[in-house]
Amino acid sequence: MTLWDRDAPVDAAILAFSAGNEHQLDQRLVPYDCAASIAHARMLGAIGVLAEEEVARLQAGLEEIRRLHGEGKFPIAPAQEDCHTAIEEWLTHEVGEAGKKIHLGRSRNDQVLTAVRLYEKDALAELGRRLARLAAALAARIARDGAIPMPGYTHMQRAMPTTAGTWLGAFAAAVRDDEELLRAVAALVDRSPLGTGAGFGIPVFALDRALTARELGFAGVLENPIYAQMSRGKLEGSVLHLLSTVMLTLNRLASDLLLFSTAEFGFVSLPEAFCTGSSIMPQKRNPDVLELVRARYHVVAAAEGEVRGLAGNLSSGYQRDLGLTKEPLFRAFDATLASADMMARVVDGFLLHAEACRRAMTRELHATAEAYALVKEGVPFRDAYRRVAARYRRDAGE
Repeated sequence: MTLWDRDAPVDAAILAFSAGNEHQLDQRLVPYDCAASIAHARMLGAIGVLAEEEVARLQAGLEEIRRLHGEGKFPIAPAQEDCHTAIEEWLTHEVGEAGKKIHLGRSRNDQVLTAVRLYEKDALAELGRRLARLAAALAARIARDGAIPMPGYTHMQRAMPTTAGTWLGAFAAAVRDDEELLRAVAALVDRSPLGTGAGFGIPVFALDRALTARELGFAGVLENPIYAQMSRGKLEGSVLHLLSTVMLTLNRLASDLLLFSTAEFGFVSLPEAFCTGSSIMPQKRNPDVLELVRARYHVVAAAEGEVRGLAGNLSSGYQRDLGLTKEPLFRAFDATLASADMMARVVDGFLLHAEACRRAMTRELHATAEAYALVKEGVPFRDAYRRVAARYRRDAGE
């Protein structure tokens, strides 16, 4: 039975199409919906709607659901559509009449908004920890190998001298920017939509929204109930923009390491334990981990585009289109968290070959310095530029 069941027959094919794979996706949200339901039940008790004994029974039941879920023993049937129905049906069966009362003052709209925001808060905190590990790995690597000279490249051609510390430091700076963006996005997420109902508030009952926000660890509440619904898709777009920005940092680092690990460069290599092999070529050691990180940037960027597209052209209030934002959000978090973890391991473990880097420090890398030396002698820069360029053309036999 669905939460909206009115004892009227619904076409089974329509119901299956509408529910889609929500019952599978919502396994991820079960502990968060339980947490929100516990806070909501306590609030209903505080305002006198539920008896103290009912609140206690509901909380015990919700804790039991979390335990069962943790053991993989809380299924959500396709006919239930989502975790909200599965949880309410379990409570009604196991706890009794109190289970029928817990939906008072809520809609599935604010339930899913709250559960998703709680999930996002946890996932963003975990991303912050993984970025911190990556930043620490980069800092340690710079301290160890930062003085090694190496060519800098523009247009994929040798350009000017640099060092391993400057090269890796560019990614450390990018991670710091990513962490700053993460803090900004986390602040947007950190507002409770619980109690806004279907998007127009709750009539008759004066809910204590500030109480449930505190119970759930939110910094505050979303005041406007219509905007609470409109924030879905918009907020996920902001979260996904953060994730695609993080993945762009990882993509660029993976691309550099892939290029520099070719035999033609030979600046870096991965330990054998980080590589796969070929089914036909015995000598091959393939850096699949870097290729997959590079590719997953595009997976996450596509998820951002998908969600922004779903959220566009919708009138105010809830629209069923928004239900399709959940899957790309989960997919992008999974890809970004895994990629950040892998790149911290790679930065810790890759081998930097100092001698190969030094051999690549050929004379033309110093052409700009030669032009500047002439400028110090009083030659106008453009004349110095042309004089040095002509010398290099002669040396190259052009």
